[in-house]
Amino acid sequence: MGFFKEFKDFAMRGNVIDMAVGVVIGGAFGKIVSSLVSDIIMPPIGLLIGGVNFTDLAVTLRPASIVDGVQQAAVTLNYGNFLQVTFDFLIVALAIFLFVKGINKLSNLRKQEEEAKPAAPPAPSKEEVLLTEIRDLLKEKK
Repeated sequence: MGFFKEFKDFAMRGNVIDMAVGVVIGGAFGKIVSSLVSDIIMPPIGLLIGGVNFTDLAVTLRPASIVDGVQQAAVTLNYGNFLQVTFDFLIVALAIFLFVKGINKLSNLRKQEEEAKPAAPPAPSKEEVLLTEIRDLLKEKK
């Protein structure tokens, strides 16, 4: 039973759960950004450069051929797919940067609001307390 207890303690740690939530949300966020790139951003860019679909861009190093009755596939350098993945990465990185920048800005605003609150006045020094007592004693004598 010790193994299961150790596993439960490990799995229920705050860091592990936070990381799991981050991975799941990150995966979903990645799908959203990938769709944004491939379905919304890239079609207008492709239209601007002449209706080219980036994933179809390739350089044929050796055309398809038939050797001894066996079909040999073409050897291609698919630089268009590389461009598409690079654009995906840059847009995902930009989206994450903007998200983190927004979170940091909110955090800084919250810190500034806390700092702007007036601090409690400092406690009087020993000299001030002593002088206050002397003043009060003098008032009582009058």
